[in-house]
Amino acid sequence: MVFFCVCAVILFLIVKNISIWNKNNHSPRLTVPATVVTKRTKVTQQQHANAGDPTGAHGFSTTTSTSYYVTFQVESGDRMELRMSRSEYGLLAEGDQGNLSFQGTRYLGFEITS
Repeated sequence: MVFFCVCAVILFLIVKNISIWNKNNHSPRLTVPATVVTKRTKVTQQQHANAGDPTGAHGFSTTTSTSYYVTFQVESGDRMELRMSRSEYGLLAEGDQGNLSFQGTRYLGFEITS
């Protein structure tokens, strides 16, 4: 029973990610004036059993990953949070103004104007 639940969750996540990818690909590429409102990171950790032993008798190794998010406010007052790479995240500061390029929920770039 647990096996089927795990498979159902994995299948759901695959379908959801493909749906988001497809929606972004069919969205127009837009460039709009925007301001950087806030920045945040999300750190996730996963433990993996060493030597393929699910009991953990051989110990565990930990994998850590960080996701980077920036919230932009456009002229209409609407806000959107977009995920981006570490290098892009490091170049932006709260209060930066410029032109935001995006496609659906996919960040394409930000050109600072002032």
